[in-house]
Amino acid sequence: MSAEVTRLASSIAACVNSLRHRLWILYSKLFGTLLHKDALFTQLHQLFRGISGIVTLIMIPLFLTKEQQGYWFTMSSLAALAMLAELGFFQIALQFAAHEFAYLRIENNGVVGSEEHRNRLASLFVFCTKWALSVGAVAFPLILVAGFIFLSQNKTGTTWAIPWIVYVIGSGVTFFNSALLYFLEGCDLVAIIQRLRLAITAATMLIMWLGLVFRFGLHALSLSMFGGALYGIWVVWHRYGHLFRNFLAQSGSAGHAWGKHILSLLWRYALSWASGYFIFQIYPLLAFQFRGPVEAGKVGLSITLWMGIFAVSNSWIYAVTPRLNMFVSRRDRTNMDTLLRKNLFLSAVTFLAGTLAVFLSMHFMEGRVALIDRFVDPLSMLFLAVIWFFQIIINGLATYLRAHKKEPLMLPSVISAIYITVTTILCARYLDPAYFFLGWLSSCIWGFPWILYIFHRKKREWQATWTHPIPLS
Repeated sequence: MSAEVTRLASSIAACVNSLRHRLWILYSKLFGTLLHKDALFTQLHQLFRGISGIVTLIMIPLFLTKEQQGYWFTMSSLAALAMLAELGFFQIALQFAAHEFAYLRIENNGVVGSEEHRNRLASLFVFCTKWALSVGAVAFPLILVAGFIFLSQNKTGTTWAIPWIVYVIGSGVTFFNSALLYFLEGCDLVAIIQRLRLAITAATMLIMWLGLVFRFGLHALSLSMFGGALYGIWVVWHRYGHLFRNFLAQSGSAGHAWGKHILSLLWRYALSWASGYFIFQIYPLLAFQFRGPVEAGKVGLSITLWMGIFAVSNSWIYAVTPRLNMFVSRRDRTNMDTLLRKNLFLSAVTFLAGTLAVFLSMHFMEGRVALIDRFVDPLSMLFLAVIWFFQIIINGLATYLRAHKKEPLMLPSVISAIYITVTTILCARYLDPAYFFLGWLSSCIWGFPWILYIFHRKKREWQATWTHPIPLS
């Protein structure tokens, strides 16, 4: 009897193991390629940002006055002027690093592979760090002064001067740290860097939440930026300081004239990135100027919500950006196209799911939760949902095009920025607040077909010169 029970138990165990093995094979086939480690950790980081963003969006109305909320998002928008200093350089650094790293790999805390590409990568690192330090030293003092001039226009009882100074200093440190992180992501370290970004984001949000709970007001924003920046620079140098020192030592023996290669592309990126500020960041400033800090707070809170959903959704594209650049370097058209289609579809589906969750939550909270009044009206929220869905598609196409070390979307970006700025000023002055984003929405409607046309034309033009993929060695 006991022998039969033993055999039965063994048979059940064998069946369970077989079933578990088959399920694991099925899971791997379904999700193994879907959740590449880069995408996985990028998703985890963006998921945390999304959840922490929701927590922050709830805490800001609870612990800040309406005026403080307006200054909070206006300060954030002013600090985003750093986009005009960066001018797309970090994205270029990622792309150039990925093109060089396509023939290299990291082993035992060092870079191995072609000596030529190792020397070029080391000299690229030195060029990028010097550029970030030089530009930051000029840009952030100017941003500090510009903020004082703009914020002093409205006389309120809100104390903003000291928080603004601390916030700008923290933004400057973050600016330099971003240069390091983008470069490392270009070295096919997306998964690891996303884990570091997650730790930095967690530290920043923890400081912010404690500051809000203890009623620090705008100091909660400035101290979180400053504290997160210091932690970020420490953790990156602690982890990769040895690699950076190797780059510095190696670059001295074999330099490379990166300036002429990067600057020839940078001016196009610069126009696009400068335009990006007016396309994405100018709204709290215009609301602050024409309607006051309270309305600026509503605009800033609402845009922050949709930017969070966009960030989570776009993580599918962001995670594979280095791989897209590597496929271009190897002229691997098939894998590149497949990767874009799959991840762009995932981005769109994720965004639509987030949009459904937002509007269902708004419907449930209407008339039940007073904090819903801190957001813009439902029509404006609908406008923002459509706008950011367009941005999901446009960003995926732009990432694909820029992987070729080109910037063919410069002209649409510049024209859109001018159009949006003018129409938004007119909407703010003459129309009901519900139509504040009408100019932005209309630019997406007429601009999207133009971008789609450029994408297909440039794709055919560039890939017509590709014959066979270039092997690694």
